[in-house]
Amino acid sequence: MPDALPRLPPLKALRAFEAAARHLNFRLAAEELNVTQGAVAQHIRGLEADLGVKLFERLPRGLTLTHAGHGYLPPVRRAFELIADATLGLRPEPARLTISVTPSFATKWLIPRLPHFVAEHPLVDLRILANESLSNFQSDGVDIAVRQGRLPFGPGLVVERLFAQHVIAVCAPALLPAGSNGIEPAEILSYTLLHDTHNLWPEFLERALGLKPLVEPRRMRFNQTGLAIEAAAAGQGIALASRFLVAGDLATGRLVQPVAAVMSGGHDFYVVLPRRQRHPEPTDAVRRWLIDTAQAEALADNPAAQKSTASALAVVETR
Repeated sequence: MPDALPRLPPLKALRAFEAAARHLNFRLAAEELNVTQGAVAQHIRGLEADLGVKLFERLPRGLTLTHAGHGYLPPVRRAFELIADATLGLRPEPARLTISVTPSFATKWLIPRLPHFVAEHPLVDLRILANESLSNFQSDGVDIAVRQGRLPFGPGLVVERLFAQHVIAVCAPALLPAGSNGIEPAEILSYTLLHDTHNLWPEFLERALGLKPLVEPRRMRFNQTGLAIEAAAAGQGIALASRFLVAGDLATGRLVQPVAAVMSGGHDFYVVLPRRQRHPEPTDAVRRWLIDTAQAEALADNPAAQKSTASALAVVETR
């Protein structure tokens, strides 16, 4: 049977000594340990009395370690480091992953749903990288991405469709005539049309509404879809957006559809990840959560879409 350890000084006193020796200041040590300065001084006096040696010289403007204090500090610090390392080995460290998304997808879809992801996956530390261009999985340290586009995306990638592109017009309720739930398609030309970089209004007017305006409608341009959506909510005009991006705003009545037309586009939203992943298990957890959440919302919005939604989840792997 191993021999019992000799009697050790109180742990709080040793922590106070290590912190005071590092800062050479009782006040700073007290702030770090979240105790009073008097408590630190009392711990140090008790430790010195217990050891029978003086550990600090009290100076007018701070502290300095005595010869005994200098000798005692390194093994005490190593002991705390060993305890910290042993404790870390018992507590799983969060897996740190980077997801690359567009700013509009981040603000309008991902961020409002992140609390659910955190609750389901507390050991995944997710870093969100929001930019319009597709990040490089190697040089940018990206583990998984959500992007809008057409297949194929490139060699060495695994791609799953997240949302089909169904474009609708949206605006603030106050923009419509009083007591009205919508307008006639031709009336849309009398409103300010809010454009983003996708510039879908000419196609939407012709394909979805059957309009060929002879005069250029009033317009306002934004470099992100999310900004156009927010301008629409502020009553500045009518914007175009993929239905899933504005589903929450439509549900709360913050936005309405002035016309019922829907335009299906060819630039769907996809989950993209490298075939060779750095962190397979947590990356798959993020991928699965994205797909499951999108599928659940699609089914809730349209139960008849179950078959088409399931087919949309087919995996495409390019080599």
